Amino acid sequence: MRYALICLALSLMLPLGAARAEHAPPERIAAVSWSLAELLIELDVRPVGVADVAGYRQWVVHPALPEDIPDLGLRQEPNVEQLAALAPDLILGSDQQADLVPVLERIAPVRLIDGFDAAQDNAGASRAAYLDLARLTGREALARDRLAALDARIAAAGARVRDHFGGPVPPVLPIRLLTPESLRLHGANSMVLAALEGMGLEHPAPGDPTDWGFVQKRVEDLADFERAIVVQIGPFAERDALEVRPIWQFMPFIRAGRYAETRPAWTFGGVFSLGYLAEALADALLTIDPEAVR
Repeated sequence: MRYALICLALSLMLPLGAARAEHAPPERIAAVSWSLAELLIELDVRPVGVADVAGYRQWVVHPALPEDIPDLGLRQEPNVEQLAALAPDLILGSDQQADLVPVLERIAPVRLIDGFDAAQDNAGASRAAYLDLARLTGREALARDRLAALDARIAAAGARVRDHFGGPVPPVLPIRLLTPESLRLHGANSMVLAALEGMGLEHPAPGDPTDWGFVQKRVEDLADFERAIVVQIGPFAERDALEVRPIWQFMPFIRAGRYAETRPAWTFGGVFSLGYLAEALADALLTIDPEAVR
């Protein structure tokens, strides 16, 4: 009820953001989406505010937010009073914030960019969104340079893996353990698969595209992957409880030494998350003895 009253008050008190001048590149941009905050940072644009700063720093991590960035509250229920006080020229959100547009437009023009959707190539859509923001902010040359450097980083991560194994690398199955009994298997349309493909590596069973690029499985389903390298994307707080389960100890990849865990990595980020994922995957794969995959 309090949120609804704030929204009503703003709608009565604030001038329409759409009436602001739009001919000049926006200089004060707020982001109520983590993935769009990432893209702004990668354009060397400091957001005037970001939703759920603490959550970003816990889960997204890279690229780092400025230490004193204002926190706009929850992504699905931002603090509109705080947002209005920051007087942004533009507010960026994903389609998940579509219901907020009528209120946010009373503060400043709003640009929604599609998030994760089974009907699109998620990694490609984020790349396009980055270039769109670059055009909007007058930083197209910087964006092209940054994307070229990103592609080189991802390819270099794959080369490190192939050098380590001395030849072809077995398919890599990326998972994120949820509990000692369940997991997410990241496949078609995931940022993890996009990173693997950019590295020149293969996935054993990508499946059909989903909105977020994963399907939920039981841990025992991993027994079907007899030759793949299984990489758990960290963190996983219940590792000790998992490792004492007999079913885990008898998994083919555990017995053969074809299992590794990455450092904490965000699997639902923007296009630049591909670089962080690729390097985290490469570092994890380099911990596997090449003889284990012969």
